[in-house]
Amino acid sequence: MKRILFVDDDSGVLDGLRRMLRGMRHEWETVFTCSGAEALRLLEQSPFDVVVTDMRMPGMDGAQLLEEVMRRHAETIRIVLSGQADGESVLRSIGSAHQYLSKPCDESTVKATIARALLLRQWISEPTIKQLVARVTSLPSLPSLYAELVAELRSAESSIQRIAAIISRDVGMTAKILQLVNSSYFGLRQRVATPSQAVAHLGIDVLRALVLSVHTFAEYEGLTLAGFSIDALFDHSLAVGALAKQVVQKAGGTAEQANDALVAGMLHDVGKLVLASNLQDRYAAALTLARRDPMPLVAAENEVFGCSHAEVGAYLLALWGLSDAVVEAVAFHHQPARSAVQSFSALTAVHVANALARERGAAPREPSSIDDDYLAGLGLFDRLPGWRELADGILCEGVMQ
Repeated sequence: MKRILFVDDDSGVLDGLRRMLRGMRHEWETVFTCSGAEALRLLEQSPFDVVVTDMRMPGMDGAQLLEEVMRRHAETIRIVLSGQADGESVLRSIGSAHQYLSKPCDESTVKATIARALLLRQWISEPTIKQLVARVTSLPSLPSLYAELVAELRSAESSIQRIAAIISRDVGMTAKILQLVNSSYFGLRQRVATPSQAVAHLGIDVLRALVLSVHTFAEYEGLTLAGFSIDALFDHSLAVGALAKQVVQKAGGTAEQANDALVAGMLHDVGKLVLASNLQDRYAAALTLARRDPMPLVAAENEVFGCSHAEVGAYLLALWGLSDAVVEAVAFHHQPARSAVQSFSALTAVHVANALARERGAAPREPSSIDDDYLAGLGLFDRLPGWRELADGILCEGVMQ
């Protein structure tokens, strides 16, 4: 039984939520309170899996409440459900809220948002990892790209096109900008699929506030892990994204599938960033184990953490509200047959692109990690030679896994 805490100073809103969620009473225990202070008291008494709060409340507002929840109860999923909120409070909540839903919000959206986050949370058994992922507010960006972005935003002649180009080359910035633009923070009615579209929708003034005032992106501070290079990870991620998009296009997929494949390919290894930058010693142990035995890194991660970077990355992106197609591709890019979706999708493209990049980038070259049975089951095995030609055109020697 999952426990969900709803906080709103309007008793009418709470009554409406209570009626709306009555059908979930066999799966969720729902608790309702009218103040942030009372919410914190309830959290101290017994843990909740999810907190859903209004933004504008007397005394302790939603941003303050979620900051305290993040500090005291890191594992708890934090969602804003609010009407009109002033710009300052919205900016303050960006670091502490996983998602932002606008009132009025239909029943299916509320249920789906909570259920999706809870489902992916079950993939991670270790409480420490759950707390870590729930606490992540940004992913590390390459120092050179971060400095380039700051300089561009401070310039009197800032260009949306140049800003978009910078963000599109950075895995951490891409993940965060898509989280923000696809929330209800900015009131967009259609899903934004790419970082370029996100930058165009937000505009320079909002981006300046996000980057220069709120420090939405985090500059990479450096790691000394043998066998781990953030530059190589970013190069690989960009190559996989570009190749995955072309795989979809060559297979006759839709524009939406191509965009999902591009983004999922870019973000498929974000779990490595989370683990390596926050649990350095344990990730070093996984890298050592993979080299010593030898075994695939995902197997070594499972030995050390009880889960792999794929599950960690997918859970984070699901918390941040990225699309199901992207989350699915990140979660199963090593084991696509585990997915419930057994048809050509962004997952197929990312699995193939990642495996081909690893084939060409490993030194010495690794045997193929493509799941031949999965592709055969989809009737796509005979497409592999054509996809390998695509890979040869995009990837260069030295790309690392």
